[in-house]
Amino acid sequence: MGKMKSVFICQKCGYRAVKWLGRCPSCGNWNTFLEEVYQNSSFSLVKEESKVLPVSSWEREELNRESTGYKSLDNALGGGIVKGQVILIAGEPGIGKSTLLLQVSDYFARDKKVLYVSGEESGNQIALRAKRLGIENENLLVYPETNLERVLNVLERETPSLLVLDSVQTIFSEKLESSAGSVSQVREVTYRITEFCKDKGVPAFIVGQITKEGSIAGPKVLEHIVDTVLQFEGERFNFYRIVKVVKNRFGSTGEIAVFKMTDRGLEEVPEPSAFFISEKAKAPGSVVFPHTEGSKPVLLEIQALVIPALYTTPQRRTQGFDPNRLALILAVLEKESKVFTRDQDVFINVAGGMSVKEPAVDLAVAMAIVSSKKEKEIPEDIVIFGELGLSGEVRAVHFGDLRLKEARRFGFRKAIIPKSLEIEIEDMEVYPVSHINEAMEVLF
Repeated sequence: MGKMKSVFICQKCGYRAVKWLGRCPSCGNWNTFLEEVYQNSSFSLVKEESKVLPVSSWEREELNRESTGYKSLDNALGGGIVKGQVILIAGEPGIGKSTLLLQVSDYFARDKKVLYVSGEESGNQIALRAKRLGIENENLLVYPETNLERVLNVLERETPSLLVLDSVQTIFSEKLESSAGSVSQVREVTYRITEFCKDKGVPAFIVGQITKEGSIAGPKVLEHIVDTVLQFEGERFNFYRIVKVVKNRFGSTGEIAVFKMTDRGLEEVPEPSAFFISEKAKAPGSVVFPHTEGSKPVLLEIQALVIPALYTTPQRRTQGFDPNRLALILAVLEKESKVFTRDQDVFINVAGGMSVKEPAVDLAVAMAIVSSKKEKEIPEDIVIFGELGLSGEVRAVHFGDLRLKEARRFGFRKAIIPKSLEIEIEDMEVYPVSHINEAMEVLF
């Protein structure tokens, strides 16, 4: 048993101090310190002392993956779920996390035992949702409990093939005196659940709550402990949901799966590209951008709106795009292309609720802004991608050939790409450009 002591812990980042502080010296947040009785304890996911061997001498096990029941989610995870894999899924309240996991549990429970631990809802509430979704399965065991030690005892007794924990912020350990959801409790619960799953080879889904800023609640170590982090995105009152892989030790990151919320639960959308460009606007300021973070590109619609400013300071608003990057693009357009927006409001939107952070979208955003300002439509059969430098040069980006093949598959016949890529695609007219002005000459 570790020694008990009282410390003050930042509820944002987990920084510890011997006395209360108004501002956290680690993350800079104010009024985040709470006093907790802390126990020095350590957990290791390696039971026995490890050997020191060359990498070529270690046995390479083939990953036996199991399906979740959704082909698109399996592909996003790298082919399915691996034994002992711990998956953290986070998203806004009411977006559909519990619904998705109940449907995944029902698929697993066709021939295996599943334990669904709920700390937020009673058994009757889960039963009502299951009835609405048409789920009646004897192998799907529901256990409403918030005590970690009781949960671990049931896990040892029932030996399920899949564990669902909803949510980690509601479970507490008797070994700690702090309340459920505190940094110490979240870390303790996650460590011990992960330790059990790795030891027994049981895959687990852990639901994580998020803060009002949109980040996962609790210490950052929570995301480091688990194998996979899934971000559930989309508007709560919209039909569509996007599951994005933020971290994955058994596959690539950046993969997505698109779902549609119906009265019978979540239904997968097999072609994300078709979904995102299905309602593309036929108006100035709209352009298609082939986006990729994982192994599969997705076609997205980038929208720009440029209008006269109503106030002295013009607005710069974005949805799904970095506003700092927008300021850079506007500066390049003004200096290199003489496209002035200093007295105009500029709005950028990534249609469909996606968030794009890769610099390959720069050229598409710039051309959408020029299109809106000039009131000239961009041809519907063209895609644009490329990173912009401060002198207006168009720089190369990764996965150029995959982006063009995805665009060609959906009927696009033209593309503006960085000149340094030197890519040729059959039945596709490619315009390689080295400067932003060359791209403008091609379009306008």
